[in-house]
Amino acid sequence: MNMNRNQSYHRGRIAVVCLLSCLLMLGLTGRLIFLMIFRSQHYSQMAEDLHQRERTIKAARGRILDRNGTVIATNRTVCTISVIHNQITDRDQVVKVLSETLGLAEEEVRKKVEKYSAREIVAVNVDKELGDKIRAFRLGGVKVDEDYKRYYPYGSLASKVLGFTGGDNQGIIGLEVMYEEWLKGANGLILTQADAAGVEIENAFEDRVEPAPGADLTISLDVNIQTYAQQAALKVMEEKEAKRVSVIVMNPQNGEVLAMVNVPEFDLNDPFTLNVEPEEGSGPSRQDLLNQMWRNPSINDTYEPGSTFKVITAAAGLEAGVVKLEDTFACPGFRIVEDRKIRCHKVGGHGGETFLQGVMNSCNPVFIDVGQRLGAERYYDYFTQFGLLGKTGIDLPGEASTIMHKKENIGLVELATISFGQSFQITPLQLITTASSIINGGNRVTPHFGIQAVSADKTRVHRFSYPVKQGIVSEDTSKTMRYVLEKVVSEGSGKKAYLPGYRIGGKTATSEKLPRSLKKYISSFMGFAPADDPQVIALITIDEPVGIYYGGTIAAPVIADLFDNILPYLGIEAEEEETVSAFRFYG
Repeated sequence: MNMNRNQSYHRGRIAVVCLLSCLLMLGLTGRLIFLMIFRSQHYSQMAEDLHQRERTIKAARGRILDRNGTVIATNRTVCTISVIHNQITDRDQVVKVLSETLGLAEEEVRKKVEKYSAREIVAVNVDKELGDKIRAFRLGGVKVDEDYKRYYPYGSLASKVLGFTGGDNQGIIGLEVMYEEWLKGANGLILTQADAAGVEIENAFEDRVEPAPGADLTISLDVNIQTYAQQAALKVMEEKEAKRVSVIVMNPQNGEVLAMVNVPEFDLNDPFTLNVEPEEGSGPSRQDLLNQMWRNPSINDTYEPGSTFKVITAAAGLEAGVVKLEDTFACPGFRIVEDRKIRCHKVGGHGGETFLQGVMNSCNPVFIDVGQRLGAERYYDYFTQFGLLGKTGIDLPGEASTIMHKKENIGLVELATISFGQSFQITPLQLITTASSIINGGNRVTPHFGIQAVSADKTRVHRFSYPVKQGIVSEDTSKTMRYVLEKVVSEGSGKKAYLPGYRIGGKTATSEKLPRSLKKYISSFMGFAPADDPQVIALITIDEPVGIYYGGTIAAPVIADLFDNILPYLGIEAEEEETVSAFRFYG
């Protein structure tokens, strides 16, 4: 009986073991099937990764060309030096050669050489000559890959417009970042075979995925006009010991920006070197100073425009029909608005004058009266109609918006100060764009640089387009404004912008910066030509000039000098004096 019980027990154990073995085999078989069928791609990729070394081939960034095809941003061949730990045969020699050739500390290089990684980058943007020198040593485990570094042939020209790229050749500021998607291209790859220890197999098959170069970008900027404008701006900045000077030159008919100068500019090929000495002690940080150096005041900063804004007030008044050129005004040298005495720039006043004469004299009381006739609500509606309250939509990053009182907060005093360009702020670009739209027949243009992008193989061309809003003022109002602003230059406060043989229109301004107690000013002049058919408009702002600071005295002559150079260049020829003087608004 005991024997039978033992036999049954043993048979039961054997059955359990067999069952467990079967289950184990079934599980292993299932796992094997799962790995072979469902995970095969994953493990094949892991095996491939183990035996492959991958290096990036950088794509050539697209060039930037001016409107005439002059290259203003291109590439230079440089090298990336890297080490592959498992392939290094003589660490000491590698450390010695790389540190001496690249001018790096031995400790820094040794740390990278001894780091166990698939690939460690030692240096980027190395001159090709040095890269070739390192390649000639034929050091095991040292890779020299050719790369591209951005190069700007004109140095500091249009630096705050073009912008620059970082160590990865990616745009950081300006047009370089705005058109990144067009310029950057697509990187390629080099795939090489390695053994189980990670050592590259000599003479093994190498797989290459060729890079796709970026597209070339053609912009509206003209190198020659930019150069003229930059020279003129530097000259007046030095003469007047000004903080900075900005100049914008634009085609008022279509919004193409021909030049945008903001001196002092910086060296695009060395953008991380400050162009000013940092203050000792607790001054701004180095990064703050760099950000300030890279900043584009023409679009990033706002200011009180002063009397150049009278162009907008005059256009609104004429369009609304609340004023005519022959309407008469009295200027005793001030206006009393509520409890405020607001002075004219001419202490003794201009006496009796027509509206036309008031514009020519840049008389504050006249414009205060026009503002009061319009009223806050209607005046504000014209700001909206003119496109003044938003952004211009320029193809540059960081554009600032107009800082204006809310409509419900505009009382009689605010209405008075706004009418002659105080108590609110706009960008220089917004001012010149709105003025362009008023003098070009009433079309609100979008200021821009981008014209077209062309693929590297020239097979694809993309032309950029920009919105235009028609009818912001009538053609009659636009024609009247052209006439009035020509009179400002020929006989009024802008006489220093006059050029023999040319019809120049324009408006001067001298605005006091905040706080008023500092007695610091921005002098400006906005001019266009020819006055009867504007093809070019320019605005100069001189920030904190020393000594004489009136816009009509120091800013207007700069635009005259600029026009003297660029009008013939643009094919706008001078006329006989008799023809010019014979121009009549109603004729």
